[in-house]
Amino acid sequence: MISPGPSKPLPNQRPALIIIVMAQFFGTSLWFTPNAVMPGLMASWGVGPAEVARLTGAVQLGFILGTLIFAISGLADRWRASRIFLVCALAGAVTNGLFVLSPGAGAGLIWRFLTGLCLAGIYPIGMKLVASWAPEKKGLALGWLVGMLTLGTAFPHLMRGLSTGWNWQPVVLSSSVLAVVAGLMVARLGDGPSLPASGHFNWGGVVRSFRSPRFRAAALGYFGHMWELYAVWALAPLLVAASLPGKDGDPALISLASFLFIASGAVGCVLGGMVSRRIGSARVAFIALSVSGLMCLLWPWLGSAPAWLSMLLLMVWGMAVIADSPQFSALAAESAPSESVGSSLAIMNSVGFLLTVFAIELTARLWLSLGTGVTWLLVIGPVLGLMALRPVCR
Repeated sequence: MISPGPSKPLPNQRPALIIIVMAQFFGTSLWFTPNAVMPGLMASWGVGPAEVARLTGAVQLGFILGTLIFAISGLADRWRASRIFLVCALAGAVTNGLFVLSPGAGAGLIWRFLTGLCLAGIYPIGMKLVASWAPEKKGLALGWLVGMLTLGTAFPHLMRGLSTGWNWQPVVLSSSVLAVVAGLMVARLGDGPSLPASGHFNWGGVVRSFRSPRFRAAALGYFGHMWELYAVWALAPLLVAASLPGKDGDPALISLASFLFIASGAVGCVLGGMVSRRIGSARVAFIALSVSGLMCLLWPWLGSAPAWLSMLLLMVWGMAVIADSPQFSALAAESAPSESVGSSLAIMNSVGFLLTVFAIELTARLWLSLGTGVTWLLVIGPVLGLMALRPVCR
């Protein structure tokens, strides 16, 4: 296990963390642009919601493949993290921009897949940058980092709810501009002194990471968390509509409520990071995973609850369902060998996001027959995650 780092803050640590957090938000804005412009895309391409939804799936698959390549090859630790972030942010801006020129959904899938590949050098590499600048408070810094990603996830629902009236092309291109800014910000900042690049390929770094019981616990807990997380986010409009009897015909209200449901996770991430300074990342992750798992179990029985109570509970669920994510990453970064932190985080992300594909597909297919009962299928993730995490909470 690597050293927890110096007891005193590194020089310019706070400005560096602010830059990384903002760059992460700008860079990951590439992820969900099709969700924000779904009506415009359907009208322009003459397709339905299912075809547009596949664009998000293409990004997920590209991200999975990209993180797998980074992990197995050791590329994430071969070169400086800031350089990888810059190249991937610029490449992602280009592929996202070319998406605007797509004549239809077929070409769009290719560009979104390539954008997902580029995101593999933004999200996990951003976590490595945090570890390089704030080794002694990863849980707090990663809480802010994942909180920004959560806001990026929720943002399309806000845009849809407010009906800005923009054409879909400027919305997509604005994400490319933000990605370029993100890359330049990180390139100017550079890497922190705690986790320098190794200068050579480290093909076996990931294997050595999984030999650590603490890393295995963090990774397995993260996998259980991911089985639930993206499926819940994908179901957000349906869960909200089921909680607002008589209001399911108001798309704007459902979109705004879905935004609040998901965006509350940003608050959960930040609060979890602050609490982790007192009780440790493992305990924060255990508590958050317990709450979100309990909500999965109880939600089908809460259909008759008043709308205000349902929305309040959805906000609690939204905070808990993502609050454990940065803490799992902090545990993994602390437990992995220092020369393979980037690769270890990449493989953890790769497997975790692969699980989301199956969970989303399963719950989407069974929603019509099971309704809110599909959340029972998600409980297994938190249960297995808690079992894996329990030894490191003692």
